[in-house]
Amino acid sequence: MTTLANSTFWILRWIAAGLGSGWLPKAPGTWGSLFALLPAWFMLELWGLNALWMATLIVTLFGFLVCYYLLPELVKLGQHHDPGWIVIDEWAGLWLNIAILLAVFPHQPLEIILPLAFILFRGFDIIKPFPIKRIESWGAHWFSIMNDDLVAGLMGGVVGLLLLQVFV
Repeated sequence: MTTLANSTFWILRWIAAGLGSGWLPKAPGTWGSLFALLPAWFMLELWGLNALWMATLIVTLFGFLVCYYLLPELVKLGQHHDPGWIVIDEWAGLWLNIAILLAVFPHQPLEIILPLAFILFRGFDIIKPFPIKRIESWGAHWFSIMNDDLVAGLMGGVVGLLLLQVFV
């Protein structure tokens, strides 16, 4: 079985699955990203952009920790080193994308920013253009599982800034 306590193992799985959103059928990364929009919107409405930046940092660091402890256990159980249901990386990448857009365009309505960030992030995450595909295999699995989505969020943010600059 696993070297983690059973309750710890299941809590880490639930967190890695984006509070369970990664367990929805088909396209777990898309479901996880959609689910991540709600807490992002909530934070932005209640506490503003600084709260989203802080949450992005916390989710990113926590994502690295969760993956560090969870992935070896999953591999022992015969699962892939990057199971699709792990979507904490999508949360971090999407929130980074949103934060970048709002940092430069703080007065844009969330009704524009959130869908734009979602589409761009998912596009980069699915297509994985250079350098995302390469970064996906850098370092240990617990490290690379988070990095490709952070780079997708960064690239989505940059493209989103260009689109907003041209069209808004």
